[in-house]
Amino acid sequence: MVAAGTGPRRDDYHYKRNGVCNILCAFEPATGKRVVRITERRTRQDYAEFMKELSGLYPDARRIRLVQDNLNTHTGGSFYETFDGKTARSLVGRFEYHYTPKKASWLNMVEIELSALSENCPDRRIASTEELQSIMEIRVRQRNDSCAKIRWQFSTTDAREKFKRFYKK
Repeated sequence: MVAAGTGPRRDDYHYKRNGVCNILCAFEPATGKRVVRITERRTRQDYAEFMKELSGLYPDARRIRLVQDNLNTHTGGSFYETFDGKTARSLVGRFEYHYTPKKASWLNMVEIELSALSENCPDRRIASTEELQSIMEIRVRQRNDSCAKIRWQFSTTDAREKFKRFYKK
């Protein structure tokens, strides 16, 4: 029984924002290899630098196929804003872009991978970019060492059926 004038005790949770950052991630489905970089912002320059690093990991590849979200930074123009013309042109020529359909970023394997990487962080606050970087380095190393892959179960037929309403006949 509660005494008159008193009620149940109420605890209020005050959200404290520790800041924001951007996570760039590349995932190679065939090998289970991933590369992750954390930047303070989501800029064209950060994207271009990450892509240049990614390009360097595959020196013998003529083309690198990318599946990525439709973000304004995810374009070849980012290379021209960041590097000299010759470097930008060579990078643009190395990548073949494929964008996830609108309203379907969940088809992007990197989204699935980011969820797996954050697996042991769901109920705690991360205080800084440095702490996040440390956590991600450990998780990426674990997943790369185990060659963790995504077991994809979504067929082309399933995708066409699911998204037919978004495309013209």
